Amino acid sequence: MNLTIFGSGYVGLVTGACMAEMGNHVVCVDIDADKIERLKRGQVPIYEPGLDDYLERNAEAGRLEFTTDVQKGVDHGLFQFIAVGTPPDEDGSADLKHVLAVAKSIGEHMNEYRIIVDKSTVPVGTADKVREAIRATLNERSAALEFDVVSNPEFLKEGAAIDDFMKPDRIIVGTDNPRTTELLRALYEPFNRSHDRMIAMDVRSAELTKYAANAMLATKISFMNEVANIAERCGADIEKVRIGIGSDPRIGYHFIYPGAGYGGSCFPKDVRALGRSAADWGYEARLLDAVEDVNERQKRRLFEKISEFYAGDLGGKTIALWGLSFKPKTDDMREASSRALMEALWEAGAAVRAYDPEAMDETRRIYPDQTGLELCESAHAAIEGADALAIVTEWQEFRSPDFQLIKKTLTDPVIFDGRNLYDPELMSGFGIRYFAIGRSNDAPEEKQAYGRRKTDRVSLSS
Repeated sequence: MNLTIFGSGYVGLVTGACMAEMGNHVVCVDIDADKIERLKRGQVPIYEPGLDDYLERNAEAGRLEFTTDVQKGVDHGLFQFIAVGTPPDEDGSADLKHVLAVAKSIGEHMNEYRIIVDKSTVPVGTADKVREAIRATLNERSAALEFDVVSNPEFLKEGAAIDDFMKPDRIIVGTDNPRTTELLRALYEPFNRSHDRMIAMDVRSAELTKYAANAMLATKISFMNEVANIAERCGADIEKVRIGIGSDPRIGYHFIYPGAGYGGSCFPKDVRALGRSAADWGYEARLLDAVEDVNERQKRRLFEKISEFYAGDLGGKTIALWGLSFKPKTDDMREASSRALMEALWEAGAAVRAYDPEAMDETRRIYPDQTGLELCESAHAAIEGADALAIVTEWQEFRSPDFQLIKKTLTDPVIFDGRNLYDPELMSGFGIRYFAIGRSNDAPEEKQAYGRRKTDRVSLSS
């Protein structure tokens, strides 16, 4: 089939690459001429495992093209996917100006029946606005053309987006036209072979499904962080609590890991946008407000622990930071917890030596001339000359470091772990002070002795 995708950002590129991989002919349209030229040269503007291979293979095969020519894009595809950004407006609502601009462009250039597919994450009622924008533009042209607008939200995890698209848990299609439902069923049939994953519903339900899914996951994270803060104060270990509640199949283990707060392009924006939409419909979504409030507070927990350790005097201190992206396997730093930590440290007079496997260039872009920031080439380089170590992102290479080297290198052998990567007793055995999320910070003497025995076993096995 012929598809056109407006927007060559994260969602647009993954959708285009995966659709082309299945044999479809895809044209990606973007108004950013520089980005289009870079994509034509094979330069991928984002980091997503496997994406560069998909783009290169399908571009070489002639199944994937990039252009700034709107007319070419509208002429090309029966399916016109809208995959542009919906950044938060000042009041937290989703800004639809890019979505509606694409809708108007489609209306200006279409000459025959088209199916407009809202792939961007948008508030309930957006399909109606897209339909109105296209209809108004067609009326200005005195063009009586048929078209349909459907909602087909994406459910892609950064770092696993290719697998999520190629092997989806579900394919949500919101449409009011049975014919359009069957056309979309045919389009997604290659992704739907082992069993039927496609769920058809009305447009507004599909739009709400996307927001509800992200808000539910964000709620689980904030709830677990709230319990973690309680655990710290009552002497419980949140990791043991997590295992205890996760064994209940009604709860499960997904998204109940405590940490330094969630970030990225989806959860923060979508929780706010759903709350704003609820307010527009005359409902006060108190739980959503609480989810966001807890998360914003949680992003400051590591700084609070560091500040408490140094009795509020961070002037002249240097903190090594492992992890800058909001999660592993991406270079995305939008609303990342690392940013909240670094900015608080700088404000308190501390310097930062940071390392991340993928987000170094993005950090340079966000903080181009930042005083007190040194980006290092490795995790070990980051701890050189540092007083303490803070861990914000759970990259695999941070899971089993050389603890003896860490103790030897840091001025103060202390780790502030925002992702609970290590065993507190093992850290005690190495003589490293260890402050995690929802775990006891001061191991009693018997646990320290046990930790030293653990350390001996680790040393012997290595």
